[in-house]
Amino acid sequence: MKPKMTQQQNNSNMQNANKGTNGVNKQYVQNQGNRGKQLNPNNKK
Repeated sequence: MKPKMTQQQNNSNMQNANKGTNGVNKQYVQNQGNRGKQLNPNNKK
């Protein structure tokens, strides 16, 4: 079982792109996906 992630760890993962490595954080990917949806001018409010 995975250990619980704290709010502070989650917040830092959302800002960490892991540049220079093969992978990315799950939280980072989800955050960028949500950001893209919000910034898309074709989205209706």
